[in-house]
Amino acid sequence: MEEDTKTRRISTSDDIEVSTYLGIASAIQGEQPSPKEAAPVSGRETIIILDFGSQYSMLIARRIRECHVYCEILPSDTPWERIATLNPKGFVLSGGPASVYAPGAPLAPNYVFEKGLPVLGICYGMQAIAHQLGGKVTPGDKREYGHSVLHMDIDECPLFVGLPPSTPVWMSHGDVVAELPAGFRALAYTENSRYAVIGNDQDIFGLQFHPEVTHTPEGRRIIENFAYRICGCSGNWTPAQFITESVERIREQVKDGKVVCALSGGVDSAVTATLIHRAIGDNLVCFFINNGLLRREEPERVLNTFANNLKVRVVYVDATDRFLRRLRGVIDPEQKRRIVGEEFIHIFEEEAAALGTVDYLAQGTVYPDVIESASSAEHKASARIKSHHNVGGLPANMRLSLVEPLRYLFKDEVREVGLALGLPEEMIWRQPFPGPGLSIRVIGEVTRERLEILRSADWIVMHEIKKANLYGQLWQSFAVLTDVRSVGVMGDSRTYGYLIAVRAVTSTDAMTADWARLPYELLDRIADRIVNEVPHVNRVVYDITSKPPATIEWE
Repeated sequence: MEEDTKTRRISTSDDIEVSTYLGIASAIQGEQPSPKEAAPVSGRETIIILDFGSQYSMLIARRIRECHVYCEILPSDTPWERIATLNPKGFVLSGGPASVYAPGAPLAPNYVFEKGLPVLGICYGMQAIAHQLGGKVTPGDKREYGHSVLHMDIDECPLFVGLPPSTPVWMSHGDVVAELPAGFRALAYTENSRYAVIGNDQDIFGLQFHPEVTHTPEGRRIIENFAYRICGCSGNWTPAQFITESVERIREQVKDGKVVCALSGGVDSAVTATLIHRAIGDNLVCFFINNGLLRREEPERVLNTFANNLKVRVVYVDATDRFLRRLRGVIDPEQKRRIVGEEFIHIFEEEAAALGTVDYLAQGTVYPDVIESASSAEHKASARIKSHHNVGGLPANMRLSLVEPLRYLFKDEVREVGLALGLPEEMIWRQPFPGPGLSIRVIGEVTRERLEILRSADWIVMHEIKKANLYGQLWQSFAVLTDVRSVGVMGDSRTYGYLIAVRAVTSTDAMTADWARLPYELLDRIADRIVNEVPHVNRVVYDITSKPPATIEWE
């Protein structure tokens, strides 16, 4: 796992509890397990997104998945043999930062134009189509970035079904298509782009704008038209279908083997465990390790959900004392992270070894983890973002194969599958919680007393936000126990108590976040309750910093 030394935070996905535990123990070296690619599912229709380094490739995939059509993002130089196993119904060529006429610029493989499948090029993808099929792409007189209005040149085009004659779109390009390839014609234009949409009679289309972003209001309709009307997809990618396929694939992979899974209380590990349990029953053993750094009543809720409601076998390990001993006197947040990660690995290893022969390790790896952790050798057009944090740091003698049923799902799809599996909504919509837990929300040394102060304050924050029906609208909301002490007056006495900071943010992906404009009345209730109900606290502040420049967590 790569560390962000500028922000002093570890790069992780949004369900980060066990991911961080497993990834952070960088001091523990050894042979790493690797995922086993499952066989393709018969009959599944796939749209292939060939990635040229676009920032928006994942967004393209999300839009296609929202149409209940399966898709995968693959490097632009992926061989046809890999593509053929996925039952491709069409190609999307993504945007990218390069110029198609530059030496070494990534181009579409020949099979894109030779297999007779529909093609949709977006921004750079459109320019690649024009360049490779005999047209001409040149630098534009000026860069076009931002809102434009698209005007249709023709009345009948399958891409435009259901669209008005003119519609807003979002542009972001410097190069332009100056000459069309043979057989292509202009289908739509903007004030600054003569060829804003192009196409031919072989179902090859190019869009100079970005239909995947929210700034293009009719973009989803365009993508839907491409998937349904042009590629002929039936829209059978549903949670129910995924569950059926996943159970079948897990049974085929695991057979009579034993699987261990670490539960965090988050949705990814919960859905993973539930799917595997449905497939192999008691051959799955889950571990829930209480590190003493969880929120109030969290261990009880997790155990009740799995052991009583879902009938999954859970081994509960109360390791509070071990973790707090290791954290004694530690104030540096990175050291806290390493200690929590290492101790988790040691305990997990001990408990797994006690089971005897174990064959597989289950992990809640999700699709953004897979995409973002791709090495530069795999995705040559885009920069490497981070290592695959889910599999880092596993002990050398745990030579386990991985079971990753969520490997090709986005977070919103994981939640939909969880609901279809019958998981409680409280678990499905649980806000992200850091792997090192409350240790990095206690600024300074972690002690039992300071943890209890924070738990009490955090409980009040959660209770009031849920009572105001705002919990589901927030990406995260929590309390931080700072290392600041200040003078106060309570009753007739002078106090010198702790400062609690309240943090609440809105976000869609945690890459950026805005501070939540909570009602003043709500903030007043939270502050009033904390100073009256939580011992040793006499001051509450509200963090109104967005990300960037701040991060969501304080440490």
